[in-house]
Amino acid sequence: MNDVSRMTSHRPYLLRALYEWIVDNGMTPHLLVDALGPGVRVPPHTVKDGRVVLNVAERAVSRLHMDNESVSFTARFGGVSHPVAVPVGAVLAIYARETGQGMALPEDQVGGSDGDAAGADEDDRATSAGDVVLGVVPGGVADEAPREDRDGNDDGDGDDDGSPPPRRGAHLRVIK
Repeated sequence: MNDVSRMTSHRPYLLRALYEWIVDNGMTPHLLVDALGPGVRVPPHTVKDGRVVLNVAERAVSRLHMDNESVSFTARFGGVSHPVAVPVGAVLAIYARETGQGMALPEDQVGGSDGDAAGADEDDRATSAGDVVLGVVPGGVADEAPREDRDGNDDGDGDDDGSPPPRRGAHLRVIK
């Protein structure tokens, strides 16, 4: 008996929960979208490398609607109002602009035989064609100082050249 095949997609629930969490923390939610996916309707001039980042903050959009099938709203791009529609399956990630905190949305479990994904290594699934792997850019909050310096020990390499410290805050980067 395969209970996974009887369940609805978890992606729209994660998307709405993360959106609410980001907004509740006073941050600006952004969606990373596969602009070449079926049913995606975004202004063509906003697409770069087949992807588009959409600011979905309440102050940036009107008539925002998120359901189990799609995210839709109206937004201004270059001063011109455009309707935007994105199927939930085309949303690759949601994150806070200010901190980079968020989540790359996992693929849905497709019903079928239990052996479909059971034998696949997690690393193989994460890097298969069409998947997006996100990483934290060095210099983020988690990378405040080298491990040796966190204990208060100077590493003794004398590389303090007086340059300003790196910009703080995590950022997402697409790794191919």
